[in-house]
Amino acid sequence: MKEDKKEGKEDHFEVLRKIEKNPNSTQRELAEELGFSLGKLNYCLKALKNKGLVKIENFNKNPNKINYIYVLTPKGFSEKTKLTINFMKAKMKEYDELKAELKKVKGQKIEL
Repeated sequence: MKEDKKEGKEDHFEVLRKIEKNPNSTQRELAEELGFSLGKLNYCLKALKNKGLVKIENFNKNPNKINYIYVLTPKGFSEKTKLTINFMKAKMKEYDELKAELKKVKGQKIEL
């Protein structure tokens, strides 16, 4: 269960990053860039909207179609910053653990 929650936060972080970089992306483009199905992306976008992190606005790009623009709210920017910091802390911890493990392995004699 904890792993699912962690994965969900990572998914939300990735979606927030992509939206910030290109708010005019279509859902199909976002899903493809993230390696998500359209259903998974739609689920993430709805969750982010319900949390008040993203606003979804329609605009007419083409008279025959309605497209959406995804905008991070101030709360969304704040959450993205927190997620970025947590992501970096986790990666730094992982790096330190790997470095310690490598140092330990280097200190041991390898017998063939």
